[in-house]
Amino acid sequence: MPRQRRGPAGVRRALTLITVPVTAASLAAAPAFAAAPAGVARTGGPPGAGARAAASPGASPAASPSAQTVGGPRLASRGVVAGTAPGVPAPPKIKAGSYMIADADTGQVLAAKDPHGHYLPASTLKTLTALALVPRLEPNRLVRPSQKACDTEGTKVGLTPKMQYKVSDLFHALLMMSANDAAVTLAEADGGMRRTLADMNAEARRINARDTLAGSPNGLDKDLGLDVRTQHTSAYDLALILREGMKNPQYRAYMQAIDFQFPAPPTKKERKKGKKVGGYPIHTHNHMLPGERLAYPGMLGGKNGYTIAAQQTFVAQARRGGHTIVISLMRADMPPSAYAAKLLNWGFAARGKVQPVGTLVPPGDIEQTRENGGSGVLPDAPLASDDASRMWLLVGGGTVGALLAIAVLFVVLRRRRRLEAVRPRGDR
Repeated sequence: MPRQRRGPAGVRRALTLITVPVTAASLAAAPAFAAAPAGVARTGGPPGAGARAAASPGASPAASPSAQTVGGPRLASRGVVAGTAPGVPAPPKIKAGSYMIADADTGQVLAAKDPHGHYLPASTLKTLTALALVPRLEPNRLVRPSQKACDTEGTKVGLTPKMQYKVSDLFHALLMMSANDAAVTLAEADGGMRRTLADMNAEARRINARDTLAGSPNGLDKDLGLDVRTQHTSAYDLALILREGMKNPQYRAYMQAIDFQFPAPPTKKERKKGKKVGGYPIHTHNHMLPGERLAYPGMLGGKNGYTIAAQQTFVAQARRGGHTIVISLMRADMPPSAYAAKLLNWGFAARGKVQPVGTLVPPGDIEQTRENGGSGVLPDAPLASDDASRMWLLVGGGTVGALLAIAVLFVVLRRRRRLEAVRPRGDR
């Protein structure tokens, strides 16, 4: 009987020792984040905000409040947070689930509402598709779409498998008129859907867009069986994505194009004239670009999105007086141009006056940025590629931890047997 009592104690000692290497292996293998319980509202938000977001089909609760929130602890709020200064009014009241106003040059976040809340992106996700693929695909490369790509639901540019299209043509269709068939064809050019989603989510991680999970290259949701758990982004992440994309001249050119002649099979009349390729004009969906009916002075580019589940989404940059403001909004109740103009106006009026409430973090290692004096902080929510990260951790870090645990257990039990062999029999 005494031996049986020592047995559990011995096991407890072994388990205590095992816990250390498993935890160490997990920490070494896993990205620096920690999941938080679902449904927890952030500090600064109204009571029950997390529960309300969870009930909404287009939004999900983000993680619990923490000083580890990307961009700073004040951005953990589910409510409105804004810098204040004498003579600067409060940010405009708009009917949107989430928004962001930031100085794109300095990275200072001037005001936000639920900036890290997870929402369905609709076609604003195409800003990430382009960010990931513009550098990867040669613009003059010819691509023939599959019939499946041509049959994609929603807004289309009208691709056909009978033609090959330049990659640059497809990006024009993607970012000007939000063509879903162009998005799928670009994914095929990148090596297929699985590869493209991996590239998109890796790019989101690279720029620290930790609220983003891409489940499609075009932002469609219900049509593809996706919901806010399997595809989401945040107002904060959209600002990061667009700001990073606009650094690339090709990306910027696609964003700023207003009219473009898109290639198509020649008509019968064109064939008689000897033409091998016809075409038709496509026009931007961003009505805030110069010359458009809702033109905003200094508009650099932006991307709108809409699905029934996501409602209206938008992200844009404008530049005035040598300064650039980036705004984003999600789950708005009406077409976004009027709201976007109000957010941009407030941003230009407030920049340089109000105290920032957070920071748009730069790409790269946030911990290294902080050590170098930057203000980047790690998120308290899972990364965009949550499922892939967890799988990698289980396969990689979990295997290493298990092997270490077995080795420690072997050593502990072997030592125990040796001690028992030399101990007097009466003590057993």
